[in-house]
Amino acid sequence: MELHRIDEVFVRVQQDQRLKAWHIALLLAVHVMALQQGRKSRIQVSRSRLMLLSHITSLPTFHKYFTQLQQMNYIIYRPSYHPGMRSEIDIIVL
Repeated sequence: MELHRIDEVFVRVQQDQRLKAWHIALLLAVHVMALQQGRKSRIQVSRSRLMLLSHITSLPTFHKYFTQLQQMNYIIYRPSYHPGMRSEIDIIVL
């Protein structure tokens, strides 16, 4: 999947009344990581980095909102259970 322009993401976020501040913080963290990696499709992520960038300090809060972003079709998450490989995320903008 292709990384879409950030303004398209903001339009969708603005129109979606289900999103709370933590959802938006996580989406922004994902986009920051994509820009840092210079990627336009699948990006590599770690929970600790996403939590740091989104300023979420509680694991239950992180998991709750991260799972909801998947259920709302904002991201596709591909976990890696290998200690030497990072998990991956695809960003979706409908």
